[in-house]
Amino acid sequence: MSAPVLAGHEWWLASRAAGVVAMLLVSVSVGLGLANAARLIPPRGRRALLAVHEQTALAALISIAAHGLLLLPDHWLHPGAAGIAVPLAIGYRPAATALGIVGGYLAAILGLSFYLRRRIGPRLWRKTHIATIAVYVMSVIHTLTAGTDAGTLWLRALLVATGVPIALLLAGRILYRSTRARARATG
Repeated sequence: MSAPVLAGHEWWLASRAAGVVAMLLVSVSVGLGLANAARLIPPRGRRALLAVHEQTALAALISIAAHGLLLLPDHWLHPGAAGIAVPLAIGYRPAATALGIVGGYLAAILGLSFYLRRRIGPRLWRKTHIATIAVYVMSVIHTLTAGTDAGTLWLRALLVATGVPIALLLAGRILYRSTRARARATG
C-alpha cells in the first residue's frame, strides 16, 4: 500500500494487527493448555510448557486490550469508550463486535483466575478454566464476522493452521474423558 492509501487508517490497521496477534496468542495458549491436559508433554518439560502457556495467555490479554484501545483514535470508526467496552454499544457490526468484547472479558477473567486458583481451589479453577475453549471459539467467530480481513486467504489459512490442532486436541480430550468415565462405570 502506498502512503496516501494508508493516510487516516493507521489506527484501524494497528488495531487489526493487534487483533491478529491476539488471535494467534489465544490459539497458542489454548493449544498448550490442551496439550498439557492431555499429558502430551513429558513431566520434565511440563514446567516449561506451563510457563510458556502462562506468558502467551498474558500476552494475549495485552494484545486484546491493544486491539480495542487502538480503535479509540480511529477517525473512521469513532467507537468511543463505550463502543470498545460495552457489548452492542457500537454501530459497526454490533453482534460480531459484542462477541469480541464478551470474549475479551471472559479471557481476562479466566486468564487472571490463574492467580486466584489457590483461593478458589484447584478443582473449581480447572472446571472454570475449561471455558477458555469458549474464548477461542468466540475469537474465531469475531475474527470471521467483524474482521475486515475475514475473506482473505492468509487469515483463513492462519485460522485453519491454528484451529486444526486445537480441534484434534479437544476431540482427544473429550474421547479420553468419556472412555475413562465408561471404564469407571463398568469397573
